[in-house]
Amino acid sequence: MFKKMFGGSAEAEAKGSRFTPRTPSGPRTIRHSSAWGLTLKALKENGGGTVMDVGPTSPTNINFLTNLSCSVYMPDPLYDANTQDWMTGEPDDEGKPTFDSQRFMAESFSFSGRVFDAVLLWDTLDFLPEPLVQPVVDSLAQVTRPGGKILAFFHQQARNGEAPQHRRYHITDSDAVEFQTGSGYQHLRSQQNRNIERLFQAFSALKFMLASDNIREVVITR
Repeated sequence: MFKKMFGGSAEAEAKGSRFTPRTPSGPRTIRHSSAWGLTLKALKENGGGTVMDVGPTSPTNINFLTNLSCSVYMPDPLYDANTQDWMTGEPDDEGKPTFDSQRFMAESFSFSGRVFDAVLLWDTLDFLPEPLVQPVVDSLAQVTRPGGKILAFFHQQARNGEAPQHRRYHITDSDAVEFQTGSGYQHLRSQQNRNIERLFQAFSALKFMLASDNIREVVITR
């Protein structure tokens, strides 16, 4: 069973929008992913389950996961954070915009008592506004089943100083994923291991893998 829980068309204009995000539609590039390989193994061993796939709708992911007998839910907090007027209008001490994170979580990242066996978080946390990062992770701690897995990617700053681009990932029946760029989200932070461990301190274990394309992959166990 597939359910698109939140959001509408990524091309639609929305009130309070700082910019209109685009659904990645360019060519797909394939990359090896040890983290996806581990997550896929867990899904197959458990005979399916309930999976949260964060990001714009991916028919590839829907078809693949439903063929594994998974129920699929696809929230898109980046879209919601960038197209809804969640800013309070009062900047913080550094002049940065502040968010009504409590209302955001209640309206855009609430799951009505559902629990998940796996969460495909991808690179969402690198592009999510800072006031929403820890609340999203804390919510995942509440809705991920004990022993469940979260797959997360973190971009490392490129040596040439070029800002990393947000990617939409499409899964395969192997330890590889395909990705597309072009959504237009701004890269907001590069996380080091210690920061990631602090973010996910409510979880039982983290496994780090550094890929060759400046992406730190992490499989987090609840």
